Amino acid sequence: MALAFDEYGRPFIILKEQEQKSRLRGLDAQKSNISAGKAVARILRTSLGPKGMDKMLSSPDGDVTISNDGATILEQMDVDNQIAKLMVELSRSQDYEIGDGTTGVVVLAGALLEQAEKLLERGIHPIRVAEGYETASRIAVEHLEHVANKFEFGVTDLEPLIQTCMTTLSSKIVNRCKRSLAEIAVKAVLAVADLERKDVNLDLIKVEGKVGGKLEDTELIYGIVVDKDMSHPQMPKQIEDAQIAILTCPFEPPKPKTKHKVDIDTVEKFQTLRKQEQQYFDDMVQKCKDVGATLVICQWGFDDEANHLLMNRNLPAVRWVGGVELELIAIATGGRIVPRFQELTPEKLGKAGLVREKSFGTTKDRMLYIEHCANSRAVTIFIRGGNKMIIEETKRSIHDALCVARNLIRNNSIVYGGGSAEISCSIAVEAAADKHPGVEQYAIRAFGDALEYIPMALAENSGLQPIETLSAVKSQQIKDNYPHFGIDCNDVGTNDMREQNVFETLIGKQQQILLATQVVKMILKIDDVISPSEY
Repeated sequence: MALAFDEYGRPFIILKEQEQKSRLRGLDAQKSNISAGKAVARILRTSLGPKGMDKMLSSPDGDVTISNDGATILEQMDVDNQIAKLMVELSRSQDYEIGDGTTGVVVLAGALLEQAEKLLERGIHPIRVAEGYETASRIAVEHLEHVANKFEFGVTDLEPLIQTCMTTLSSKIVNRCKRSLAEIAVKAVLAVADLERKDVNLDLIKVEGKVGGKLEDTELIYGIVVDKDMSHPQMPKQIEDAQIAILTCPFEPPKPKTKHKVDIDTVEKFQTLRKQEQQYFDDMVQKCKDVGATLVICQWGFDDEANHLLMNRNLPAVRWVGGVELELIAIATGGRIVPRFQELTPEKLGKAGLVREKSFGTTKDRMLYIEHCANSRAVTIFIRGGNKMIIEETKRSIHDALCVARNLIRNNSIVYGGGSAEISCSIAVEAAADKHPGVEQYAIRAFGDALEYIPMALAENSGLQPIETLSAVKSQQIKDNYPHFGIDCNDVGTNDMREQNVFETLIGKQQQILLATQVVKMILKIDDVISPSEY
């Protein structure tokens, strides 16, 4: 029993009728958990593949997001059920580790749960089902190694990387520009990649967007784009061979850290104080000029007096630049971030071949381009689009393409898409099930059936007859012993994914199977749901 008050301040009593609530245990709890997982998978199922539908998500404050990226949809959804939250975490894990396949991993987990429910109804113990799934996942992952192909790429031969990124982008809203965006993503990754160590730091790639223009205007800039302009309208808009001072100290007189009070009772004292302030500004600007700086980029602001002095001394400046952008500028230009004017030396200046201010359309929006930097290992992908939603979705799509290119540099093994890898794994798992005499063979066979949900969903979303199409492709794979036949989602006229150039990364596909199996095992082992009030 609890006492509460309504909006008029009148008290009322809440009775918690715990005796009327029935706690879920055993098979009922497991079925309830499976239903929650299947409900989340059902939402994403229609978003799978190149012909998948988009979801529109509206936030409480009225912001609208349109996306078919599984991780984004689940992040934006308001999920209360704890098992459904596990599915959200599953998609997030795939996004953090691989960057692509966030929809497929949830659909696969939902299929595994659906098959597990049938086995539980037949009286098979959940632990046996979980063990069978674990065995089947190992068989599938090993089989993927056998059907995978390796391809060599280099700085001159980028086509394999571009084709793989195009496969990722073909299921996004931006698929009409997938070729140009894939090329931009690959060039950006190779610009920051360390090919000897097979390592890519995606933090060096900045993705910036500006409403206006069209998607085809998206460009790759070998440098940094900052959403700022020169602090004074009369400062030069283009600086060649710039020597850049990168400061985190403000252009203003130092302030005492203790409480203080200044009494000014005569005009002379005020003039002395004003001259001292001017001298501070003058010394700061002169210090920057003395070390040879031709552009100042400052993390903090400065008042009109400092701005006027900088303009008179012919020293262009940019203010209120964020900390992350400041770090990228320092990396790109080879400069050092200086926290105090006294530490400013010529060696700490960054160098850029060209710094220019560019305006867009009739809105007078301006951005600063820092190009031809001393160290080109920091690049910017600058996205244009008709509205904010298109730009945000393009950013998410570019992120997926960047992650795929990074994964291929780390491990250049690929499997073919269009559901061909899943069908091939399903055939291998079903063949292996006969070698296991125990109850686990039912679970292993069920795992093989669950793998077929992915190609079936691809066929369904493409407007094909799902069962008929899957049966035809599966029989073709078995007959020709060729694992690269998949669903022809784009009506090209051939089911050979090698001919269609539909690739996926091997590590991404393996991660999908392993993560989905782990989460399903966890859900199957939960046989009691206890709320906090029952502790």
